[in-house]
Amino acid sequence: MRPYAVTKGRTKPKSQLPLEALISATEAARNESGMLTPEWQAISDLCREWRSVAEISALLRMPLGVARVLVADMSEQGLVQIRSSLDNEARPNTNLLERVLSGLRKL
Repeated sequence: MRPYAVTKGRTKPKSQLPLEALISATEAARNESGMLTPEWQAISDLCREWRSVAEISALLRMPLGVARVLVADMSEQGLVQIRSSLDNEARPNTNLLERVLSGLRKL
């Protein structure tokens, strides 16, 4: 099926979704497995463990934009959880990163 048909013509997700955001299927997705579209079912099956949007795109061989739109739609329906690196709590400590970089340079 053509990507524009899968996303109903949309090219951007309704919410910002970075390619490194981690996605996991919810219990609701597992309970509704027979009622999901084939694309949503494939994402749900793949995301039984945390996967990035980029991984979903690559493993399902779908364009990144399509994966973003579908994951955002699934999130709105409560079918997936999203952990975004845009969360302040999830951001790594700058001092730690500088020490790691310094250590790598010494190698």
